[in-house]
Amino acid sequence: MQKGETGAGARFMAALRAVPRNLRDDLWTTAHDPLSRTERPGWRDWMPAFALVLGFTAALIAIPNINQLTAVYGLNMSYAVLLGGLQSVALVLALVRPVPAWWAVTIAMVIVAALAEPRAPDAFLPWTGPGLALQAGVLLLLALRVRPRAAVEALLISILVGLAGGLFVSRAHDYDIGAAAAILTTVVVVGAALRASRVARTELVMQEELTAEERARRTLLEERNRIARELHDVLAHHMSLISIQAQVAPHLVEDPPDELKENLAAIRENAVEALTELRRVLGVLRSEDPLSEGARHTPQPTLDRLDELVGNVRDAGQTVTARTTGEPRPLSPGVELSAFRIVQEALSNVMRHAPGTEARVELGYEPHALAIRVTNTAPAEPAPPYRTAGHGLLGMRERTTMLGGELAVGSTPDGGYEVTAILPATPRKPPANQVEDTP
Repeated sequence: MQKGETGAGARFMAALRAVPRNLRDDLWTTAHDPLSRTERPGWRDWMPAFALVLGFTAALIAIPNINQLTAVYGLNMSYAVLLGGLQSVALVLALVRPVPAWWAVTIAMVIVAALAEPRAPDAFLPWTGPGLALQAGVLLLLALRVRPRAAVEALLISILVGLAGGLFVSRAHDYDIGAAAAILTTVVVVGAALRASRVARTELVMQEELTAEERARRTLLEERNRIARELHDVLAHHMSLISIQAQVAPHLVEDPPDELKENLAAIRENAVEALTELRRVLGVLRSEDPLSEGARHTPQPTLDRLDELVGNVRDAGQTVTARTTGEPRPLSPGVELSAFRIVQEALSNVMRHAPGTEARVELGYEPHALAIRVTNTAPAEPAPPYRTAGHGLLGMRERTTMLGGELAVGSTPDGGYEVTAILPATPRKPPANQVEDTP
């Protein structure tokens, strides 16, 4: 028990020794909470209006304050104007520098108590009525901008200084310090509560922003994984062709030299090794893939299946027309897969966000590019909000960027929507003696 009492006493002495340091850190500084910037108008946006209102209020309070300092408290007019003006200016200063403003009104209160010669027994020392209102306003703004500990320290010092100031005035005066203490305590409690509410809202907004960023990052990673899984199938198919062709090539030549056999064997060995690594990577990417085994091994679609895609959309009740310009030609598998997915995602967005409209799909084969344009007319009425965030536009952008192309999306002049993609596309040359194989 003695050890516990010794420990409690040591903690109390340590806390007591820390008081001067805490007071210096809290009240001998110009630091205060920054005004947070949010999407909705806040403190910072309304600051000019607050300053104007406080300035007008302080000017109105200054007039009766100066009158009381001269008529009731017996101060010289010069001192009354100086002290009354200082208290009023401090109220406006508290918007940007609350701690120095509190020091200003507190020092003015001490000077009033030292110089006052009350001419009536109901003179309320060391404050005048207007002076107490100004002190309360400054403490309210202080409690809004600094930590609660600093606000409580400023409140206690104000009450203690007021108590001492009233005691040292020898002439008859009103000494109801309890009313002043109640007023000042109330404004500090209100200010601290408002500050706590503002801090909580700010933290909530920050958490929502972090959650939105994390959700966007996760969506991007999911879409990139999906694209990687699709492109793996295309790449694995070609690596298999390389391996098989390297194995078959020596049998197509009579008496091939040993150097050729060694090079072809090395090519096949590297191709098989690369294919093994690709399959290992695919296993990691598909470790959490919810697709069935049959769907996983389904061949990746190309533009040859575009008519099938358009037909499925029509069967779902959407009006769709398709048009192709230029001379259709085989393109690289990555371009054909990306083009098909872009059209698929665009039509899915039309059915999701603009059901009942007319959609149009246009493919343009250019010498060195494939142009894709999917548009829809304006919907008759806004579609109900979709429950989950889709990957459509994100996936289109990722696919286009991967190929070094360009993507543009946006509203059309008639109120519809348009997706336009330009994919670099050089003609594909089928390899000689191609042997089909499924990885």
